[in-house]
Amino acid sequence: MRRGIGIDFGTTNSALAVANEGGEAVLATFTDGREQRSTFRSILFFEPESLPSSRPQVVAGPDAVRRYVEAGGRGRLVQSMKSHLASRLFTETNVFGHTYRLADLIAVIIRGLRQQAEQQFGTLQGSIVVGRPAHFSGATTANDDAFALSRLRAGFQQAGVHDVRFEFEPVAAAYQYERQLDHDELVLIGDFGGGTSDFSLIHLGPSRRDRSDRSRDILGVDGVGIAGDRFDSRIVRHLVAPHLGLGASYRSAFDQTLPIPLWLYENLERWEHLSFLKTKPTMDLLHRLEFTADKPEQIAALIHLVNDDLGYQLYRAIERTKFRLSEQPTSAFAFHDRPVEIATSVERAHFEAWVTPQLEAIEACITRLLEHCGVSVEKVGTVFLTGGSSFVPAVRRLFADRFGADRVRGGEELTTVARGLALCALAEASAAS
Repeated sequence: MRRGIGIDFGTTNSALAVANEGGEAVLATFTDGREQRSTFRSILFFEPESLPSSRPQVVAGPDAVRRYVEAGGRGRLVQSMKSHLASRLFTETNVFGHTYRLADLIAVIIRGLRQQAEQQFGTLQGSIVVGRPAHFSGATTANDDAFALSRLRAGFQQAGVHDVRFEFEPVAAAYQYERQLDHDELVLIGDFGGGTSDFSLIHLGPSRRDRSDRSRDILGVDGVGIAGDRFDSRIVRHLVAPHLGLGASYRSAFDQTLPIPLWLYENLERWEHLSFLKTKPTMDLLHRLEFTADKPEQIAALIHLVNDDLGYQLYRAIERTKFRLSEQPTSAFAFHDRPVEIATSVERAHFEAWVTPQLEAIEACITRLLEHCGVSVEKVGTVFLTGGSSFVPAVRRLFADRFGADRVRGGEELTTVARGLALCALAEASAAS
């Protein structure tokens, strides 16, 4: 029996779906505590206790979070690997004295995702299509995107997934959405991931869905390296960092009053950069700053956050606040792990003001795509939004204001791409037989 396998490797979450000959795309489910989820956290945990001569044990997905909590913050947590793919500065990292390339880390995620999915589906054999963004996070040129894609391919190959084809993530989302349509129309697909926001303009509908070659239906694809992680970083900058010394000052060796270095908080704002602060030179600097700072208790709180690897807990608290702001105009924010004591609130209006530059960049990307395709706003029949940040009211309003609220749709926001990739893979398998 022909099957199509779709793998959506995401910055924050990944998903896998299998499409059968009947055209149904079924998601793999994963055990997370007492719950079954259709997403697999794109996260690794390196066990703290290992023999010096052997590589540390590493676990992926929900098991990584569970082991991290059980270990009381010991060990090493690694996340947002997809965000580094386009960076030539990130070649490798050292974990407990052992070197890991980026492809090594990605391979562990893919192996974990595949092994757990095979417990549900059996051996995953068949056509495999993997999602990719229109532009990778941090990419500024076509060469950057090609470099990122080659590293992503290397990660899959190292995980034993060799025969894969890559498809743009918003195009995959389009194929999943198309199954809902009873008429032909031009659709703008917006896919908001953890690291990138990607868009495609594509003709969809009953008269087109059975074609073996859909390339002419795709008018254009574009994207921008702004999405959920960047929204989170704005909350860190405006809501969290002021409690951890941002805006404070210290006395230098020459008895000058200077601001606490901003670069410390720029690393704090990016989950994938937070662990970079836990180096001996940086920790020595933080202890010196604490000694002469005008708000030493705030620097002590920052030291505790970094030294005890509390970034995961911090960003979970930020995610909860962001989610609540999607449903209500005001949300409380609390993070307590002495000496870190933060209890405050944030209004949706303030959050939306903080992310205005990011929203403007997304809107500029949409304008660029429409102009490149020679399509007016009036020609777009429907706007279909997927991905976690598509819940953010300001994001939804951006599209409603431009295209009309009656034309904006949404779906299974975290798994639409995986299902669409599986359908793409099934179509390829059918065409090849």
